Amino acid sequence: MKNRISELRTERGWSQGQLAEQLAVSRQTVNAIEKGRYDPSLPLAFALAHLFGLTIEAMFDPE
Repeated sequence: MKNRISELRTERGWSQGQLAEQLAVSRQTVNAIEKGRYDPSLPLAFALAHLFGLTIEAMFDPE
C-alpha cells in the first residue's frame, strides 16, 4: 500500500526512530511501512493519522 509517511515525517524533521518512539513501535516497523513492505494494523494507522493530523485516507492509497 502506498503511503505518505516518509514525506510527512521528513516535513516535521523526525527520524524514523523518533516516529517509532511516538508510536511505540520499532524503527524497523516504521521503515517497513514507509517502503510499503508492511501494512499497518488499523489501530496503528489511526495512531499515525492522529499524530499527523490527517485522515487515514489522506495518508494511505490502496492503489
